Amino acid sequence: MPEPTYPDIPAVERVQPRLTLYQRDDCHLCDLALEVLALARVPEFDSVFIDDDEVLEQRYGVRVPVLRDEASGEELDWPFDVGRVRAFLRR
Repeated sequence: MPEPTYPDIPAVERVQPRLTLYQRDDCHLCDLALEVLALARVPEFDSVFIDDDEVLEQRYGVRVPVLRDEASGEELDWPFDVGRVRAFLRR
């Protein structure tokens, strides 16, 4: 199936999400992180659940939720608030 075209939107605005939120199923802190991201009006991001992934469990097991900028590799560990998220995105 061909990718849709969006002639009215510049190519810069059509990039894939550069942010990933690493989280767990049934995680109260992860739910809070999602609320903070919504309040901070974070652009589109991917959610990755670390449950059942041994490599991600090793890396993020005690740190989730973690917001990662895939372009730079920088990560923002919980706890974070709207101000910290916005500062993280401005880097």
